Amino acid sequence: MDYSDIASVAGKGGLFKVIKPTRTGVILESLDNEKQKLVAGATQRISVLNDISIYTTSQEGSVPIADVFKKIKKEFDDDLGVTPTSDSEELKAFIKHIIPEYDPNRVYVSDIKKVVNWYHCVLTNAPELLVEEKKEKPAPKTKAKAKKEAE
Repeated sequence: MDYSDIASVAGKGGLFKVIKPTRTGVILESLDNEKQKLVAGATQRISVLNDISIYTTSQEGSVPIADVFKKIKKEFDDDLGVTPTSDSEELKAFIKHIIPEYDPNRVYVSDIKKVVNWYHCVLTNAPELLVEEKKEKPAPKTKAKAKKEAE
């Protein structure tokens, strides 16, 4: 599974796995244990997690939600210390700890609640998405290889 396979539907709580597109929309399945199916039509707003990001005041302007989730995993693992029902000041302090340059004028408490809720959902149902990819370093050149390349 990938972040492009998980979606959020406006007005529906939680996250959904994209099963397959149809002529008039897309078939979704809830990521929770209930596995309820939903046919989302063209009139519903569907956002794929791959396209969601948090506004920042930095030059880039935003941080992808995948990067935010990986930072949360690295810092807190499965004990965030906050829940979606936590006090708004606690939630703001939490997101400020994760993304120091987040834009408090454009990131609302409701957005932070979604991030916390979605993180728990991804951690429970697709933990492989939270693992940092290890970048392979090229093997060091041996003297023989360096000599061949020089010739």
